[in-house]
Amino acid sequence: MRERLTNWAGNIEFGARRLHRPRTLDELREVVSGSERVRVLGSGHSFNRLADTDGDLVSLAALPRTVEISADRTSVRVDGGIRYGELAAHLAAEGLAVHNMASLPHISVAGAVATATHGSGVRHGNLATAVSGLEILRADGSVTVLDRSDPSFAGAVVGLGALGVVTALTLDVVPAFELRQYVYENLPEASLPGHLEEILSAGYSVSLFTRWTGAGIDQVWLKRAEELSGDLFGARPADGPRHPVPGMPTVNCTEQGGVPGPWHERLPHFRMEFTPSSGEELQSEWHVPRSEALSAIGAVAGLRERVAAVLQVCEIRTIAADDLWLSPNHGRDSLALHFTWIADTEAVLPVVADLEKALAPLDARPHWGKIFTTAPAGLRESYERFDDFVALVDRFDPQGTFGNPYLDTLLR
Repeated sequence: MRERLTNWAGNIEFGARRLHRPRTLDELREVVSGSERVRVLGSGHSFNRLADTDGDLVSLAALPRTVEISADRTSVRVDGGIRYGELAAHLAAEGLAVHNMASLPHISVAGAVATATHGSGVRHGNLATAVSGLEILRADGSVTVLDRSDPSFAGAVVGLGALGVVTALTLDVVPAFELRQYVYENLPEASLPGHLEEILSAGYSVSLFTRWTGAGIDQVWLKRAEELSGDLFGARPADGPRHPVPGMPTVNCTEQGGVPGPWHERLPHFRMEFTPSSGEELQSEWHVPRSEALSAIGAVAGLRERVAAVLQVCEIRTIAADDLWLSPNHGRDSLALHFTWIADTEAVLPVVADLEKALAPLDARPHWGKIFTTAPAGLRESYERFDDFVALVDRFDPQGTFGNPYLDTLLR
Protein backbone atom coordinates (compact mmCIF):
# COMPACT_ATOMS: atom_id res chain seq x y z
CA MET A 1 0.00 0.00 0.00
CA ARG A 2 1.31 3.46 -0.92
CA GLU A 3 2.31 5.56 2.08
CA ARG A 4 -0.18 8.39 2.62
CA LEU A 5 1.74 11.65 2.62
CA THR A 6 0.48 15.10 3.50
CA ASN A 7 1.99 18.50 4.08
CA TRP A 8 2.33 19.93 7.58
CA ALA A 9 -1.15 21.44 7.55
CA GLY A 10 -2.82 18.35 6.11
CA ASN A 11 -4.62 20.28 3.37
CA ILE A 12 -2.45 18.71 0.65
CA GLU A 13 -2.17 14.96 0.10
CA PHE A 14 0.84 14.36 -2.09
CA GLY A 15 0.37 12.32 -5.23
CA ALA A 16 3.84 10.79 -5.21
CA ARG A 17 4.15 7.10 -6.02
CA ARG A 18 6.99 6.69 -3.52
CA LEU A 19 8.78 8.62 -0.78
CA HIS A 20 12.56 8.10 -0.64
CA ARG A 21 14.75 8.88 2.36
CA PRO A 22 18.33 8.49 1.08
CA ARG A 23 21.09 8.40 3.65
CA THR A 24 23.99 9.29 1.36
CA LEU A 25 24.59 11.49 -1.66
CA ASP A 26 25.15 8.35 -3.75
CA GLU A 27 21.74 7.00 -2.70
CA LEU A 28 20.18 10.34 -3.59
CA ARG A 29 21.90 10.32 -6.97
CA GLU A 30 20.56 6.81 -7.60
CA VAL A 31 17.00 7.91 -6.80
CA VAL A 32 17.22 10.95 -9.08
CA SER A 33 18.76 9.07 -11.99
CA GLY A 34 16.08 6.40 -11.75
CA SER A 35 13.12 8.81 -11.66
CA GLU A 36 11.22 10.33 -14.54
CA ARG A 37 9.84 13.00 -12.20
CA VAL A 38 11.15 13.87 -8.75
CA ARG A 39 10.55 16.60 -6.18
CA VAL A 40 12.19 17.32 -2.84
CA LEU A 41 10.13 17.45 0.33
CA GLY A 42 11.52 19.86 2.93
CA SER A 43 9.76 20.32 6.25
CA GLY A 44 6.38 20.19 4.52
CA HIS A 45 5.52 23.71 5.60
CA SER A 46 3.93 24.71 2.31
CA PHE A 47 0.22 25.06 1.67
CA ASN A 48 -0.09 24.50 -2.07
CA ARG A 49 1.14 21.88 -4.53
CA LEU A 50 4.57 23.41 -5.16
CA ALA A 51 6.31 20.43 -3.50
CA ASP A 52 3.95 17.80 -4.92
CA THR A 53 4.81 15.35 -7.68
CA ASP A 54 3.23 12.66 -9.78
CA GLY A 55 6.56 10.83 -9.59
CA ASP A 56 8.99 10.33 -6.72
CA LEU A 57 9.23 12.44 -3.58
CA VAL A 58 12.58 12.73 -1.78
CA SER A 59 13.28 13.76 1.79
CA LEU A 60 16.83 14.89 2.60
CA ALA A 61 16.29 14.66 6.36
CA ALA A 62 18.27 11.42 6.69
CA LEU A 63 21.39 12.75 4.97
CA PRO A 64 24.36 13.39 7.27
CA ARG A 65 24.25 16.85 8.83
CA THR A 66 26.96 19.14 7.50
CA VAL A 67 27.97 22.39 9.23
CA GLU A 68 31.35 23.56 7.92
CA ILE A 69 32.44 27.02 9.02
CA SER A 70 34.88 28.81 6.74
CA ALA A 71 38.39 29.58 7.93
CA ASP A 72 37.64 33.30 8.08
CA ARG A 73 34.37 32.62 9.96
CA THR A 74 32.24 34.60 7.49
CA SER A 75 30.29 31.70 5.99
CA VAL A 76 29.01 28.22 6.71
CA ARG A 77 28.37 25.32 4.33
CA VAL A 78 25.35 23.19 5.26
CA ASP A 79 23.61 20.15 3.83
CA GLY A 80 20.31 20.35 2.00
CA GLY A 81 18.28 18.71 4.77
CA ILE A 82 19.25 20.78 7.79
CA ARG A 83 16.65 22.88 9.62
CA TYR A 84 17.21 26.36 10.96
CA GLY A 85 16.91 25.27 14.58
CA GLU A 86 19.65 22.67 14.10
CA LEU A 87 21.89 25.13 12.27
CA ALA A 88 21.34 27.81 14.92
CA ALA A 89 22.51 25.50 17.70
CA HIS A 90 25.75 24.75 15.83
CA LEU A 91 26.42 28.40 15.00
CA ALA A 92 25.64 29.68 18.50
CA ALA A 93 28.14 27.22 19.95
CA GLU A 94 30.77 28.82 17.69
CA GLY A 95 29.80 32.40 18.54
CA LEU A 96 28.20 32.96 15.13
CA ALA A 97 24.74 33.72 13.72
CA VAL A 98 22.71 34.05 10.55
CA HIS A 99 21.31 37.52 9.93
CA ASN A 100 17.67 36.55 10.47
CA MET A 101 15.25 33.69 11.03
CA ALA A 102 11.61 33.05 10.25
CA SER A 103 8.99 32.75 12.98
CA LEU A 104 9.42 28.96 12.94
CA PRO A 105 12.90 27.45 13.52
CA HIS A 106 11.49 24.07 12.42
CA ILE A 107 11.63 24.77 8.68
CA SER A 108 14.39 23.47 6.42
CA VAL A 109 17.05 25.87 5.19
CA ALA A 110 16.89 24.72 1.56
CA GLY A 111 13.09 24.87 1.44
CA ALA A 112 12.96 28.32 3.01
CA VAL A 113 15.57 29.62 0.58
CA ALA A 114 13.86 28.12 -2.48
CA THR A 115 10.63 30.00 -1.68
CA ALA A 116 12.16 33.27 -0.36
CA THR A 117 10.80 32.74 3.14
CA HIS A 118 11.70 35.58 5.49
CA GLY A 119 11.87 37.05 8.96
CA SER A 120 11.34 40.75 9.58
CA GLY A 121 13.32 43.98 9.73
CA VAL A 122 13.53 47.05 7.53
CA ARG A 123 17.28 46.50 7.00
CA HIS A 124 17.18 42.73 6.51
CA GLY A 125 16.67 40.76 3.33
CA ASN A 126 14.78 37.48 3.25
CA LEU A 127 16.57 34.27 4.24
CA ALA A 128 17.67 33.57 0.66
CA THR A 129 19.79 36.74 0.62
CA ALA A 130 22.26 35.06 2.99
CA VAL A 131 23.09 32.40 0.38
CA SER A 132 26.51 32.80 -1.24
CA GLY A 133 26.77 29.34 -2.77
CA LEU A 134 24.60 26.47 -4.05
CA GLU A 135 25.34 22.85 -4.95
CA ILE A 136 22.64 21.43 -7.21
CA LEU A 137 22.28 17.75 -8.14
CA ARG A 138 20.92 17.56 -11.69
CA ALA A 139 19.00 14.82 -13.48
CA ASP A 140 22.14 13.34 -15.06
CA GLY A 141 23.76 12.86 -11.65
CA SER A 142 26.20 15.74 -11.96
CA VAL A 143 26.49 18.47 -9.34
CA THR A 144 26.63 22.10 -10.44
CA VAL A 145 28.24 24.56 -8.02
CA LEU A 146 27.19 28.20 -8.21
CA ASP A 147 28.33 31.26 -6.32
CA ARG A 148 27.63 34.99 -6.50
CA SER A 149 30.13 35.43 -9.34
CA ASP A 150 27.95 33.36 -11.67
CA PRO A 151 25.50 35.40 -13.81
CA SER A 152 22.75 32.84 -13.18
CA PHE A 153 23.24 32.72 -9.41
CA ALA A 154 20.53 35.31 -8.65
CA GLY A 155 18.09 33.20 -10.63
CA ALA A 156 19.00 29.89 -9.03
CA VAL A 157 18.73 30.81 -5.33
CA VAL A 158 14.95 31.21 -5.18
CA GLY A 159 14.61 28.27 -7.54
CA LEU A 160 11.30 26.68 -6.44
CA GLY A 161 13.03 23.29 -6.66
CA ALA A 162 12.85 23.49 -10.45
CA LEU A 163 16.59 23.30 -11.23
CA GLY A 164 17.50 20.16 -9.32
CA VAL A 165 18.11 18.96 -5.77
CA VAL A 166 19.96 21.48 -3.62
CA THR A 167 22.36 19.20 -1.76
CA ALA A 168 24.33 21.94 -0.01
CA LEU A 169 24.24 25.70 0.55
CA THR A 170 26.80 28.22 1.73
CA LEU A 171 25.40 31.00 3.91
CA ASP A 172 26.83 34.28 5.14
CA VAL A 173 27.27 34.38 8.92
CA VAL A 174 27.88 37.19 11.38
CA PRO A 175 29.13 37.34 14.99
CA ALA A 176 26.54 36.12 17.48
CA PHE A 177 24.43 38.80 19.14
CA GLU A 178 21.80 39.21 21.83
CA LEU A 179 18.30 40.60 21.56
CA ARG A 180 15.42 41.48 23.86
CA GLN A 181 11.84 40.71 22.92
CA TYR A 182 9.00 43.03 23.89
CA VAL A 183 5.28 42.66 23.26
CA TYR A 184 2.96 45.68 23.20
CA GLU A 185 -0.81 45.54 22.99
CA ASN A 186 -3.61 47.60 21.44
CA LEU A 187 -1.79 49.95 19.13
CA PRO A 188 -4.39 52.59 18.18
CA GLU A 189 -5.39 52.95 14.54
CA ALA A 190 -4.68 56.67 14.85
CA SER A 191 -0.97 55.91 15.41
CA LEU A 192 -0.53 54.27 12.02
CA PRO A 193 -0.71 57.18 9.54
CA GLY A 194 1.93 59.29 11.27
CA HIS A 195 4.11 56.65 12.92
CA LEU A 196 3.96 53.37 10.98
CA GLU A 197 7.49 53.70 9.59
CA GLU A 198 8.85 54.51 13.07
CA ILE A 199 7.08 51.50 14.53
CA LEU A 200 8.34 49.15 11.82
CA SER A 201 11.87 50.50 12.36
CA ALA A 202 11.79 50.35 16.17
CA GLY A 203 13.63 47.04 16.42
CA TYR A 204 16.00 44.64 14.70
CA SER A 205 12.86 42.68 13.88
CA VAL A 206 9.27 43.92 14.21
CA SER A 207 5.96 42.10 13.73
CA LEU A 208 2.45 43.51 13.97
CA PHE A 209 -0.37 41.08 14.75
CA THR A 210 -4.05 41.73 14.20
CA ARG A 211 -7.22 39.66 13.88
CA TRP A 212 -8.92 42.48 11.96
CA THR A 213 -11.74 42.52 14.50
CA GLY A 214 -11.00 46.12 15.45
CA ALA A 215 -9.44 49.19 13.92
CA GLY A 216 -6.04 49.01 15.61
CA ILE A 217 -3.21 46.49 15.94
CA ASP A 218 -3.63 43.80 18.60
CA GLN A 219 0.05 43.12 19.32
CA VAL A 220 3.44 44.58 18.37
CA TRP A 221 6.42 42.25 18.81
CA LEU A 222 9.76 44.08 18.96
CA LYS A 223 13.11 42.29 18.94
CA ARG A 224 16.00 44.67 19.63
CA ALA A 225 19.26 44.96 21.53
CA GLU A 226 18.36 48.08 23.50
CA GLU A 227 16.05 48.23 26.50
CA LEU A 228 12.60 49.77 26.18
CA SER A 229 10.22 51.24 28.71
CA GLY A 230 6.89 53.01 28.64
CA ASP A 231 4.26 53.00 25.91
CA LEU A 232 4.80 52.62 22.16
CA PHE A 233 2.76 55.23 20.29
CA GLY A 234 -0.22 54.44 22.47
CA ALA A 235 0.34 50.67 22.76
CA ARG A 236 0.89 49.36 26.28
CA PRO A 237 3.48 46.76 27.33
CA ALA A 238 1.93 43.30 27.80
CA ASP A 239 1.67 42.28 31.46
CA GLY A 240 2.95 38.78 30.75
CA PRO A 241 3.92 36.40 27.95
CA ARG A 242 1.71 36.35 24.87
CA HIS A 243 1.02 34.04 21.92
CA PRO A 244 0.21 35.67 18.56
CA VAL A 245 -3.10 33.78 18.57
CA PRO A 246 -4.99 34.57 21.79
CA GLY A 247 -5.81 31.46 23.77
CA MET A 248 -2.90 29.42 22.45
CA PRO A 249 -0.28 28.29 25.03
CA THR A 250 2.43 30.90 25.55
CA VAL A 251 4.92 28.22 26.61
CA ASN A 252 5.48 27.55 22.90
CA CYS A 253 6.76 31.11 22.36
CA THR A 254 10.25 32.47 22.79
CA GLU A 255 10.93 34.51 25.94
CA GLN A 256 9.48 38.02 26.14
CA GLY A 257 9.47 40.84 28.67
CA GLY A 258 12.75 42.37 27.55
CA VAL A 259 14.93 39.57 28.94
CA PRO A 260 18.17 39.52 26.92
CA GLY A 261 18.97 36.28 25.17
CA PRO A 262 20.87 34.80 22.23
CA TRP A 263 19.73 35.65 18.71
CA HIS A 264 18.37 32.18 17.94
CA GLU A 265 16.15 32.23 21.03
CA ARG A 266 14.61 35.63 20.22
CA LEU A 267 14.33 36.00 16.42
CA PRO A 268 11.85 33.11 15.99
CA HIS A 269 8.47 33.57 17.64
CA PHE A 270 8.40 29.90 18.63
CA ARG A 271 10.76 27.63 20.51
CA MET A 272 12.45 24.80 18.61
CA GLU A 273 11.53 22.28 21.32
CA PHE A 274 7.79 22.93 21.00
CA THR A 275 5.38 22.34 18.16
CA PRO A 276 3.89 25.82 17.65
CA SER A 277 0.45 24.55 16.65
CA SER A 278 -1.30 21.41 15.52
CA GLY A 279 -1.21 22.38 11.86
CA GLU A 280 -4.94 23.03 11.87
CA GLU A 281 -4.59 26.10 9.69
CA LEU A 282 -4.05 27.43 6.19
CA GLN A 283 -1.75 30.29 5.25
CA SER A 284 -1.52 33.03 2.62
CA GLU A 285 0.88 35.94 2.26
CA TRP A 286 1.31 38.89 -0.08
CA HIS A 287 4.23 41.30 -0.46
CA VAL A 288 3.70 44.91 -1.52
CA PRO A 289 6.17 47.82 -1.85
CA ARG A 290 6.81 49.24 1.61
CA SER A 291 5.99 52.68 0.26
CA GLU A 292 2.42 51.35 -0.10
CA ALA A 293 2.19 50.04 3.47
CA LEU A 294 -0.67 52.23 4.59
CA SER A 295 -2.57 51.61 1.35
CA ALA A 296 -2.18 47.86 1.80
CA ILE A 297 -3.38 47.94 5.39
CA GLY A 298 -6.30 50.09 4.28
CA ALA A 299 -7.16 47.65 1.49
CA VAL A 300 -7.37 44.76 3.96
CA ALA A 301 -9.32 46.89 6.43
CA GLY A 302 -11.90 47.39 3.68
CA LEU A 303 -12.54 43.64 3.85
CA ARG A 304 -12.30 43.48 7.64
CA GLU A 305 -15.48 41.48 8.30
CA ARG A 306 -14.84 39.00 5.48
CA VAL A 307 -11.26 38.45 6.61
CA ALA A 308 -11.96 38.21 10.34
CA ALA A 309 -14.63 35.55 9.82
CA VAL A 310 -12.07 32.96 8.60
CA LEU A 311 -8.88 34.27 10.23
CA GLN A 312 -6.81 33.11 13.19
CA VAL A 313 -4.29 35.96 12.99
CA CYS A 314 -2.55 38.26 10.50
CA GLU A 315 1.13 39.19 10.83
CA ILE A 316 2.60 42.28 9.16
CA ARG A 317 6.38 42.38 8.60
CA THR A 318 9.03 44.18 6.54
CA ILE A 319 11.75 42.82 4.24
CA ALA A 320 14.57 44.70 2.51
CA ALA A 321 14.96 44.69 -1.26
CA ASP A 322 17.15 42.15 -3.07
CA ASP A 323 18.22 41.16 -6.60
CA LEU A 324 17.02 37.53 -6.60
CA TRP A 325 14.92 36.95 -9.71
CA LEU A 326 11.91 35.21 -8.16
CA SER A 327 12.06 36.83 -4.74
CA PRO A 328 8.84 38.70 -3.87
CA ASN A 329 11.22 41.40 -2.60
CA HIS A 330 13.08 41.69 -5.90
CA GLY A 331 13.92 45.34 -6.52
CA ARG A 332 11.82 46.79 -3.72
CA ASP A 333 11.66 47.13 0.05
CA SER A 334 8.53 45.25 1.01
CA LEU A 335 5.71 44.95 3.49
CA ALA A 336 4.38 41.41 3.89
CA LEU A 337 0.85 40.64 5.06
CA HIS A 338 0.67 37.07 6.31
CA PHE A 339 -2.69 35.44 7.04
CA THR A 340 -3.13 32.34 9.18
CA TRP A 341 -6.58 31.06 8.29
CA ILE A 342 -8.89 28.50 9.82
CA ALA A 343 -8.54 25.02 8.30
CA ASP A 344 -11.47 25.36 5.91
CA THR A 345 -10.36 25.64 2.29
CA GLU A 346 -13.87 26.15 0.93
CA ALA A 347 -14.49 29.11 3.25
CA VAL A 348 -11.01 30.62 2.86
CA LEU A 349 -10.54 30.61 -0.93
CA PRO A 350 -13.20 33.24 -1.72
CA VAL A 351 -11.65 35.58 0.85
CA VAL A 352 -8.20 34.96 -0.66
CA ALA A 353 -9.57 35.95 -4.06
CA ASP A 354 -11.11 39.12 -2.61
CA LEU A 355 -7.81 40.07 -0.98
CA GLU A 356 -5.91 39.50 -4.22
CA LYS A 357 -8.31 41.78 -6.05
CA ALA A 358 -8.00 44.48 -3.37
CA LEU A 359 -4.19 44.30 -3.31
CA ALA A 360 -3.69 43.97 -7.09
CA PRO A 361 -3.32 47.75 -7.68
CA LEU A 362 -0.32 47.63 -5.33
CA ASP A 363 1.42 44.90 -7.40
CA ALA A 364 1.12 42.37 -4.59
CA ARG A 365 3.31 39.28 -5.00
CA PRO A 366 2.23 36.09 -3.20
CA HIS A 367 4.57 33.91 -1.18
CA TRP A 368 5.39 30.91 -3.39
CA GLY A 369 4.58 28.34 -0.71
CA LYS A 370 1.23 29.71 0.47
CA ILE A 371 -2.36 29.65 -0.78
CA PHE A 372 -3.19 32.07 -3.59
CA THR A 373 -5.35 32.06 -6.72
CA THR A 374 -3.40 34.45 -8.96
CA ALA A 375 -3.22 33.10 -12.51
CA PRO A 376 0.23 32.14 -13.86
CA ALA A 377 0.11 35.03 -16.34
CA GLY A 378 -0.33 37.48 -13.49
CA LEU A 379 2.60 36.00 -11.61
CA ARG A 380 4.87 36.19 -14.63
CA GLU A 381 4.02 39.85 -15.20
CA SER A 382 5.06 40.74 -11.65
CA TYR A 383 8.65 39.52 -12.11
CA GLU A 384 10.82 41.30 -14.67
CA ARG A 385 13.30 38.39 -14.76
CA PHE A 386 10.68 35.66 -15.05
CA ASP A 387 11.51 34.81 -18.67
CA ASP A 388 15.17 34.59 -17.68
CA PHE A 389 14.21 32.13 -14.94
CA VAL A 390 12.27 29.98 -17.42
CA ALA A 391 15.34 29.91 -19.67
CA LEU A 392 17.49 28.92 -16.69
CA VAL A 393 15.14 26.04 -15.85
CA ASP A 394 15.24 24.89 -19.48
CA ARG A 395 19.04 24.90 -19.38
CA PHE A 396 19.33 23.04 -16.05
CA ASP A 397 16.48 20.59 -16.54
CA PRO A 398 15.50 20.34 -20.22
CA GLN A 399 13.53 17.11 -19.69
CA GLY A 400 11.46 18.56 -16.83
CA THR A 401 12.61 15.92 -14.35
CA PHE A 402 12.20 18.32 -11.43
CA GLY A 403 8.90 19.75 -12.59
CA ASN A 404 5.38 18.91 -11.53
CA PRO A 405 1.92 19.87 -12.77
CA TYR A 406 2.02 23.03 -10.66
CA LEU A 407 5.32 24.21 -12.14
CA ASP A 408 4.43 23.01 -15.65
CA THR A 409 1.47 25.38 -15.63
CA LEU A 410 3.60 28.23 -14.31
CA LEU A 411 6.70 27.81 -16.46
CA ARG A 412 5.79 26.08 -19.70
